[in-house]
Amino acid sequence: TLFMLVVGRVKEAQQQGLGLLQIARLVPYVLPEAMRFAVPGTMLFAVASVFGRMSATNEITALKAAGISPMAAMWPAFALAVAVSLVSVWLNDVAVSWGRDGMRRVVVSSVEEIIYGRLRQHRSYSAPHISINVKHVEGRKLVRPTLSYQPETGDAVTVSAASAEMRADPARGVLAVTCHDGTLQVGDVKAVFPDSITREIELDTLSRKGTVSTSPSEIAMADFPAAVAEQHRRIRQCEEIAAAKIALATLSGRLDLTVPAYVEPEHEAVRLETARLHRIEMEPWRRWANGFSCLCFVLVGAPMAIRMRNADFLTSFFMCFLPILVVYYPVFMAGVSQAKSGSVPPVAVWAGNVLVTLWGMWLMRRVIRT
Repeated sequence: TLFMLVVGRVKEAQQQGLGLLQIARLVPYVLPEAMRFAVPGTMLFAVASVFGRMSATNEITALKAAGISPMAAMWPAFALAVAVSLVSVWLNDVAVSWGRDGMRRVVVSSVEEIIYGRLRQHRSYSAPHISINVKHVEGRKLVRPTLSYQPETGDAVTVSAASAEMRADPARGVLAVTCHDGTLQVGDVKAVFPDSITREIELDTLSRKGTVSTSPSEIAMADFPAAVAEQHRRIRQCEEIAAAKIALATLSGRLDLTVPAYVEPEHEAVRLETARLHRIEMEPWRRWANGFSCLCFVLVGAPMAIRMRNADFLTSFFMCFLPILVVYYPVFMAGVSQAKSGSVPPVAVWAGNVLVTLWGMWLMRRVIRT
């Protein structure tokens, strides 16, 4: 978990210009994201270590000699794995709903410091809708700045000034940029201002990680039923618009407007909304399957470690993890990819879990009978 925090998120935060205080504020939100990947591997590591040592010191053999099934030693691990799997499902939900939204809020609230930090280091800053270049920075004063801003609607705005200052207002969600003595260009219109002008820019558009995502992967589990219903409504709306256009053209005698090309925009919208619907329907299945990978790994790791009879926990772990890496993750990702495209039902994301579970049951049968 520490490795994922430091190498993954913290390094990325530093590259964005976040300071130590902002990074410390990010840690609680990043932790669920790191743990949802670390917990399944931790469970496999635990059972490989415990059962590998038990088998190497002949404790499993002693149980069999006393007429006790090895399942007596394994079932507590399976019970724990079920509980941890439920926690892992919760972590998968919290990481993408609460965690990512929290990271966005921290980054957005720190946009002013991020921009000043990058301008001091690199004399430039860019985001999807804005770019700023300066000659240098003196305290909070930007010397010879050039600001280019492309709003979602309207013409691009370019401001070149002798100096400028920035002040964020998180309460209103805007960054006020005050420029002195420069030129303002909006589209093809250019004007000179000898005094000062202030331009307010939404904070969400200033951060690389600040834009609110509409991805199905960031919808909370509790919101999926409403998201599915909304998606069906959008699809019906697009289909009704297409049908209405064809009906209107037919009633008015405009047969040239009844061809498929006339309603192609609506058909394309239906395809896009349907593709999003497939992703929304797949996402809950993916989170449950990803969470219960803990149980699947334990079902394989415990009997395999017993059969290997190796006290070296690292050897046991890697020998258990390598087949899982080769079998489980490719099958899981293939199921996710096919479910996203709508080629297979969403339940197909469980294919990797089912395959690993069957493999684990076969190993347990071998352990019990030999």
